Amino acid sequence: MLQEEQKDIRKLFKKNNALLNGHFKLSSGLHSDTYFQSALILQHPKESERLGKELAKKVKENNIKIDVVVSPAIGGIIIGQEIAKALSVRAVFTERVDGKVLLRRGFSLSDNEKVLVVEDVITTGLSTREVIETLKTNRGQVVAVASLVDRSTGKVDFGVPQFSLLSLEVKSYKEECCSMCKEGTIAVKPGSRK
Repeated sequence: MLQEEQKDIRKLFKKNNALLNGHFKLSSGLHSDTYFQSALILQHPKESERLGKELAKKVKENNIKIDVVVSPAIGGIIIGQEIAKALSVRAVFTERVDGKVLLRRGFSLSDNEKVLVVEDVITTGLSTREVIETLKTNRGQVVAVASLVDRSTGKVDFGVPQFSLLSLEVKSYKEECCSMCKEGTIAVKPGSRK
């Protein structure tokens, strides 16, 4: 069943032209010949709702109690909202200000509120780790992480249960080791982090 789910999600990315091939600079700074543009799927409310329900189901099946979903802006906001809706909890998001990830807009957490951190795509886990660190200083207790896509195939460890709908290893390279750069092609940066 799991492989069938993964095939369906991959087909969904392809159908929505959200699985891109080329030369990309990822938010992590790494280069890759593959990019997942989740926004092209999440722009469709029926698809985003379905994906949110599927990820929420994984959380429920593992009996993890969630009080709030927190997502990094901008990639995780839509899927975070959909998962929160499916779990009947609130959804908030963090923003990057002067390079620092913060809760803003009056968002706050109560003492030890149980948090599910939701991202669209995890590669190195940098954004997710930054959110987790911010939540620690804001009284939150991160109990799980969820994403549409895990490019690390579970190699990135956040110290809590982690769920994704598509888990596959996609090669990423440091710029100085990137064969596409050596061939003279320019990396495109379609992500949100500058």
